[in-house]
Amino acid sequence: MIKGLAVLSFSFILGMWCGQLLGAWLAINTNVGGVGFAMIFLLLSKEFLSKKGWWNGELEFGIEFWNKLYIPVVIAMAASLDVKSALSSGWLAILAGIIPVLLAFWVFKILMKNLNPARQ
Repeated sequence: MIKGLAVLSFSFILGMWCGQLLGAWLAINTNVGGVGFAMIFLLLSKEFLSKKGWWNGELEFGIEFWNKLYIPVVIAMAASLDVKSALSSGWLAILAGIIPVLLAFWVFKILMKNLNPARQ
């Protein structure tokens, strides 16, 4: 379990660091996609360890255990920070979040209407 936690922690720290670098590169004073980078590093670590034959039940149990507890909390924290940043950035940021959601609902409605065989 400790080894799984170590892999997860390494992926998280590396992902946060990459998110900070991307934010600095874009001249935004915030973490951009750190949790996403962490997930990518975790997946790449799993593939690397599997190919080397080092992936075992203990590693998997440790990651699954913390996956159920830790990762949802981190994602919720990152999402709340994004909402706070958007609200403090003005109307453009708020519209940039609302308009794609409304468009997705509209496209989903059209797809369901056209693809549902019971309605035709």
